[in-house]
Parts: sequence; C-alpha cells; structure tokens
Amino acid sequence: MEAQRGFSEEQFQAACRELSQPAPAAGGAWQLLVETMGISIYRLQDEQSGLYEYKIFGGLADCPPELLADVYMDLDYRKQWDQYVKELSEKIYDGKRIIYWEVKYPFPLSNRDYVYLRERRDMEIEGQKIWVMLAKSVSLPQCPEKPGIIRVNSYVQSLVLESDGKTGSKEWSTCFPQRPAEGLP
Repeated sequence: MEAQRGFSEEQFQAACRELSQPAPAAGGAWQLLVETMGISIYRLQDEQSGLYEYKIFGGLADCPPELLADVYMDLDYRKQWDQYVKELSEKIYDGKRIIYWEVKYPFPLSNRDYVYLRERRDMEIEGQKIWVMLAKSVSLPQCPEKPGIIRVNSYVQSLVLESDGKTGSKEWSTCFPQRPAEGLP
C-alpha cells in the first residue's frame, strides 16, 4: 500500500525559501549559540512556553546533498551509528508512513519517544536541485504512550539541502522541540 502525503506543497516551498535567507538578522530575537567549522547554530525563545526553536546553517565540503538526504531517511543505518536509539521503526497507519522513535536518556532521566510523520521531496527551484525533508509529531491510537517513557507530543523539523557547487552540501535545518509531559524526570 502506498503512503499518502502528509505535508502540503506550500510547506515544502516555505522550507526552500529559508535557503535564500539562511542567517537570522543581526540584533534580532535570534541568538547565535555557536559558529564553528562553517556551521552556525541559532536559537529563539518562545515567550509563552520558554522553549527554544533552533536553526542550523552551514555545509559539509565533502558530502553531496543527495547522500545526506539518503542517510537522513535511512532508519536502519541510523540504528547502526546512533547510540541513543533504543527503538526505531516505520509503519503505515491510515495510509501514512509513521515513525516510532524511542531515545535512550541517561539515569536519572526517563527515555523519550516520538511518533511522527516524515516526508522527503527532491525539488527543483530556479534550476537548482533541492532536497527537502519535513517531519512533525502525530497522535495515533495505534501508538499509545508507554509506561515510564515520556512522549514528546509536539515536534516539528525541516531539513533543506543543496549543492555547494563543488563536491559538498549547503544545509539549513530548523527544529521545534516541545516540552514533554510535566512532572516526569
């Protein structure tokens, strides 16, 4: 059974537009956290929740964007290199490909888990090939919360890749992690 799409064309186009304005304006609400080896990481605090949105801009000189996109989408490979993966799988529910991901946290913290929809589109914008991956949390009765594991209920991520014009990649990523349930470690 083929999976249905979960993101609109406008959501993919909006992610692509971030490439034309990669760095937040100086003096704005975005705070530069670190700038090293061609990577810049910014954060913006949400006044109401106190949580942060993160933006990452930069590139990898020796890694083509298609390879990065393939690695991002390959759950089996992630299980090999990511020591914090406890469980990671993809299933189709209601016609959509859904990922379940449990992340190991060190004692005394509880593990976190995510249930999310993820989609990749390879696009062409003004003659330039762009790889776009979008992800967002979903709530499904088929994936109930597990005792002792904290469910991250609201998570959004965008990853946009393009060639640096040589053998590498330029990338932009944003992530909106949300606070898990209160009162649990």
